[in-house]
Amino acid sequence: MKIATKNIVVAILLVGFTSCQKNSRPNYQYMPNMYEPVGYEAYQESDAFANGVEAQLPAEGTIPRGDFMPYEIEDTNEGYEQAKSSLTSPLDSTQVDFTRGKELYDVYCGICHGNKGNGQGKLVQREKILGVPSYDDAGRAITTGSIYHVIYYGKNTMGSYANQLNEEERWQVTAYVEKLKADLEK
Repeated sequence: MKIATKNIVVAILLVGFTSCQKNSRPNYQYMPNMYEPVGYEAYQESDAFANGVEAQLPAEGTIPRGDFMPYEIEDTNEGYEQAKSSLTSPLDSTQVDFTRGKELYDVYCGICHGNKGNGQGKLVQREKILGVPSYDDAGRAITTGSIYHVIYYGKNTMGSYANQLNEEERWQVTAYVEKLKADLEK
């Protein structure tokens, strides 16, 4: 009987404590301006600019901050052929760093294409993906522009690496792939 009485008393206390809680009343705010921000409308009137509006368009011809440069060639077969025939590297011979290109290649490309560019990467050896050609295959005839274009957009089962590599890194990898191709053709 004593155990049942103790359980009833504990239950009444728990119900009493939870029923006294009032969620509709907020807690005290000691610095309300820290919790409740002042809302600004993007298109509200402002004396700061000539057109009288807060939001402004970027100046014509601007590009986002960082290493981003627009790539004008489209992701089509015609764009691929255009890149293959006309796109050249902006890096001169002093800017090409094969050590850095190798590091980037090993991280992003070597798993499928192999560290020598022969199409025998770890995923191919384990038969996770099939049909990765060697860089020296006669039917491929890859060029600087076609390598860069494929890194930028991807091709067939290879995805794009435009988000993983910035423009300079893509050109370093392109130069390293050309070196691997030349080594395979010897």
